[in-house]
Amino acid sequence: MNLKLTRPIVFFDLETTGLNIGTDKIVEMCFYKVNPDGTTETRTLLLNPKMHIPEQASAIHGIYDKDVAGQPTFEEVADDIADYLKGCDLGGYNLIKFDLPLLVEEFLRIEKELDLLGVKIVDVQNIFHKMEPRNLSAAYRFYCHKELEDAHTAEADTIATFKVLEEQVAMYKNVLSRDKAEKEAGICPIKDDVPSLAAYSTTSRNVDFAGHIVFNDNDEEVFNFGKHKGKTVTEVFEKEPSYYSWMMNADFPLYTKKIITNIKLRMKIAGN
Repeated sequence: MNLKLTRPIVFFDLETTGLNIGTDKIVEMCFYKVNPDGTTETRTLLLNPKMHIPEQASAIHGIYDKDVAGQPTFEEVADDIADYLKGCDLGGYNLIKFDLPLLVEEFLRIEKELDLLGVKIVDVQNIFHKMEPRNLSAAYRFYCHKELEDAHTAEADTIATFKVLEEQVAMYKNVLSRDKAEKEAGICPIKDDVPSLAAYSTTSRNVDFAGHIVFNDNDEEVFNFGKHKGKTVTEVFEKEPSYYSWMMNADFPLYTKKIITNIKLRMKIAGN
């Protein structure tokens, strides 16, 4: 074993009803404990989140409402989980931004706390990103097999970006997606036309560039921040008209203000 451990470290991963730490719940959790002597143990739990598991979440992790019916709730296993993690450090992939905050949130919802005092947290994703940078120079080196000269000058970076895309199309055209669901469906996402590349390279459904307002699954504009996160803009403006004024007077980008103003005008026209 390459790791030198003075106490156990528990790697864990959560499958959930969604990605909103404030409102989504755990449906499956796996703990992989590595002891200082190199022995390991694995514990996997299915949990009943006491809410419907959205279809888009089930499509990713394969867990449906019927699978968690009759399974224990988080509240029923919380003490056991806390005992299992006691005296251990923690590890995971994207642990700091998602899995750990959501686990802590689940404890707080039942008025308990997960004791993290003195716990060391190892996020494998952050190590990966720091050791294998995903910047333009790294992409140029990987795809074009040469060093990017004059990096961070506008001209060099612009031309390099085009050359990287050219090599990406050449390398991945007609190659099955690495996404599990797309691969099983036989999808080759990289094509040589701009509309296809634009669709595949888009990772969000932002309405404004800053991502303060996004489209939900029904193509409605919803807030992506603050106390109204997940609520439609029209619903909030109808019930709390002062929220529009607050945003217009706050330090939001002008384009965001333009978007909410357009929505406000649309509401006014619809109301007439």
